[in-house]
Amino acid sequence: MQDEVESGPPPQSTPENQTANEKPRRRRRRKRWTTIERDLRLEKGPLLAGVDEVGRGPIAGPVVACAVIMPPDTRAIVGVDDSKRLTHDQRVRLAVKIRQRAVAYALGAASVREIDTINIYQASVLAMQRALTRLRVKPDHVVIDGRAMRTLPIPHTAVVRGDRRCFSVACASILAKVTRDLLMTRLGQRYPHYIWDHNAGYTTREHVIGLTSHGITPHHRKSFCRISDLLLELEHQTQLEDRERLALDDVGIPDEDELDDELYDDIEPADDDSESHDDSDRQLEQRP
Repeated sequence: MQDEVESGPPPQSTPENQTANEKPRRRRRRKRWTTIERDLRLEKGPLLAGVDEVGRGPIAGPVVACAVIMPPDTRAIVGVDDSKRLTHDQRVRLAVKIRQRAVAYALGAASVREIDTINIYQASVLAMQRALTRLRVKPDHVVIDGRAMRTLPIPHTAVVRGDRRCFSVACASILAKVTRDLLMTRLGQRYPHYIWDHNAGYTTREHVIGLTSHGITPHHRKSFCRISDLLLELEHQTQLEDRERLALDDVGIPDEDELDDELYDDIEPADDDSESHDDSDRQLEQRP
């Protein structure tokens, strides 16, 4: 069984409903995982492969998928959850336990070039298919997060928010997330201006600053709207700078003598009083 019972603090008791020798009863909380996997095992077979992918939203880096078969006769690993709800340290620690306990697991990815060629949806399907075909143990059935994928040629059951409702799918999301984060950290060592070790390729302020100052890399998804907008913005900014330089060349940059004449011309003439003229001259001499 893969159902986990979470225990909470004991309910408050009062002298009227509790004797001195009576121990406080612990309230039974709802089970952590749904019965979806248990029902599928009864119908399809004991070996279920949970599949999830990470990396649909970033503007850089590949999309990574994981397929994992967890043993059907053991309890769920405490702490496993949707990878987005966990901290980095929690994911890394749980990933070690998942790999140790899994019957089999495998990873698949689709490159940036494939994402730009066939779109991110089809690239996600491709990454999932690669992960499933690399499993050394053939599953009886497949459970994926989200909605059914018609282009995935493997029979599967799609569960909306499956990474929060199905234990094996949550395990797959953790392994996929840890793997992709490690990959982006290594890529970030080659391209330090984009802070990929912190943002994993997602659109953050630091990432956009890196794009603006250093342009795109081979690992950026050019088909994504955000990248296209940034490229157009950079091109527009370059055109404006070129026009500004041309305008300055046409007008000509004044020399220091001309600037001094303009400063004098901007000053309104004072009264005919000679003392006022002397004061104005002294003020101009003191101007930096």
